[in-house]
Amino acid sequence: MDEGLLRGITPSVLAVLVRRGADFAAAEDAVQDALVEAVRVWPGEPPRDPKGWLVTVAWRRYLDAWRADAARRRREDLVEEEPQPGPVPAADETLWLYFLCAHPSLTPSSAVALTLRAVGGLTTRQIARAYLVPEATMAQRISRAKRTVSRVRLDRPGDVATVLRTLYLVFNEGYSGDVDLAAEAIRLTRRLAAVIDGPEVSGLLALMLLHHARRASRTAPDGSLVPLAEQDRGRWDHAAIAEGIGILRAALARDRLGEFQAQAAVAALHADARRAEETDWVQIVGWYDELVRLTDSPVARLNRAVAVGEADGPRAGLAELAALDPSLPRHTAVAAYLHERDGDPVTAARLYVEAATRAPSAAERDHLTRRAARLNTARPSGP
Repeated sequence: MDEGLLRGITPSVLAVLVRRGADFAAAEDAVQDALVEAVRVWPGEPPRDPKGWLVTVAWRRYLDAWRADAARRRREDLVEEEPQPGPVPAADETLWLYFLCAHPSLTPSSAVALTLRAVGGLTTRQIARAYLVPEATMAQRISRAKRTVSRVRLDRPGDVATVLRTLYLVFNEGYSGDVDLAAEAIRLTRRLAAVIDGPEVSGLLALMLLHHARRASRTAPDGSLVPLAEQDRGRWDHAAIAEGIGILRAALARDRLGEFQAQAAVAALHADARRAEETDWVQIVGWYDELVRLTDSPVARLNRAVAVGEADGPRAGLAELAALDPSLPRHTAVAAYLHERDGDPVTAARLYVEAATRAPSAAERDHLTRRAARLNTARPSGP
């Protein structure tokens, strides 16, 4: 039994049933029943058309369940003659499913969970483990999302930007439990890029590849964070970097710049530098200028302040930082770093301690605390 094949075709099977008028939740139940039957039957009798086989069996299971529900008999006129086994149209229904799962009526967390369940083919247990929540909690979240999209009609083209944001949210969850969500996001974005020829889809894929290429060097053996400037660049995945840069160049050549392409350009400049000292910070500032123009994002402005501090000196960076809201996440940590580079260890250590109290994760808190301790230890004691 080829599990990869099943995960690849299951989303389009689900999409076919929903397109035929099946309720989303009931359609998914029917598809799961069909997958159980496939596990039982296929080893001895592999079908010539796996997708067609699954569609036929799932549709029959759906009709059986529907007919057994007296409350739904009023919808009988929507049910046409039961289909017979045969080839299924080659059109990729998965694209439509992407739009449904990333519908604006869903919260971002629900959109991510439903995308992983319906498009990614992950089990509720796997998604719950990835998010470190009880399986029952995740099941409720997914059930609510299914009920919401069951009332949605996609009679107009879906919003690709919403789909891309959802996939980026999946990617940023990273790795926890037994599911590598970053790798899963890359897989799903590759599939999206295969059916949507758009520079921003390519930009997101390039961005993911370039960030993921540095994964092995981001933590030390003891689990502590390793800043970009201190990472062992020999451990980066240079094949992924080359692929990401190639995809990005092709996207930029189409002259339809978007935020994911601009972010990927920044990541590419970091990846291009053989040593941290060789990073082209002037170009990075230029790309952050483009990103701010496109999004007016406070986070982009904060990252631009860091880049200015590297390109034009820490005091220039601090001047940029002074114009931003101090309540921004990481604002205090950036201020600490720039003060450290400006030769002010007392202020830097104090700000690192303050930033540590606001850190979103234990790893980041420990990293900031260690930086403060290092500065305090290195400072000469008083008379």
